[in-house]
Order: sequence, then C-alpha cells, then structure tokens
Amino acid sequence: MFKTSLFAGATALMFATSAFAEIRIDDAYARSASPMAKSGAAFMMIHNSGGEADRLIAASSDAAARTELHTHLDDGNGVMRMVHVEEGFELPADGMISMQRGGKHVMLMGLNGAMEQGEIVTVTLTFENAGDIVVEIPVDLERQDHGGMMGHGKMNHGSDS
Repeated sequence: MFKTSLFAGATALMFATSAFAEIRIDDAYARSASPMAKSGAAFMMIHNSGGEADRLIAASSDAAARTELHTHLDDGNGVMRMVHVEEGFELPADGMISMQRGGKHVMLMGLNGAMEQGEIVTVTLTFENAGDIVVEIPVDLERQDHGGMMGHGKMNHGSDS
C-alpha cells in the first residue's frame, strides 16, 4: 500500500553492501498518468561503486498486483513498445543503471490505490549478488523530467513482447 510522508520531496537513498557490490539508489520517484490509472512506474539512478558487476533481476511492491522490470524498444517501424525484461538489467562494476521515463523503469500494474502526490511507494529491488534492497520512493506527479526517448515517436503500451 501507499504511505503518506511529510517528506514528499525527499530523495530515496538506500545502500547495500556485500562482498560483490556497493549499490546506491538516487533520484527515485514514482508516478501514474492519472488518479484513475491502473498502472504506474518508478524511476531512479542505480549506482554500483563496487569492483564487481551485478544484475537487477526483479522488483516487487505491495502497491500493485504485479511489479516488473520494463524498457522501451523500437519495433522497427518507429513505434516504441514497452516490454517486460525478464533477464533484468546489467549493472556494471563502477557503473550505473539509468531508469527514466521512456527507457528502463519499474512497472507497477494493477495498482492497489491511486498514486497521490507526496505519498510513498515501497519497492524491493532484487540484485543477483547484492540481494534485496528496499527503496521508499516518493510519488511526484508534477515532475517534468522526461528523460530517455519520451516524446519521440509513437508509444505502444501493450503487454505482448
């Protein structure tokens, strides 16, 4: 479920330390298209300051019936299609994953309630080596950061791959 927070503008910052990786989550925010939307998404920067590569292999949240890792791919006809990335995302040693609108993101499908400005969505990110990292993500419906390829070409949000 969603939790209301007095710190709606706070940036989610979580650390996980293991023998394989040092993971830091920055600039996280979540949003949906409208109060009646059945789905939403979470975006963030995932940094690995460790000397070993890792892989983000899953995400989960009680805020939605289903939580998946998604990205957008060109179908060859200039149409961007959102797809579930079952194998997850590679996190290079001393590198990062940029999860932004129009690109890689955490997809929340079958929302259990409206995503309202200032609330907090709890998401657990699962890494191959670093394990589970729980991130408290503020809902920011006003953010104008479009990142990635949003606004470039047509978008198909179908569930088929």
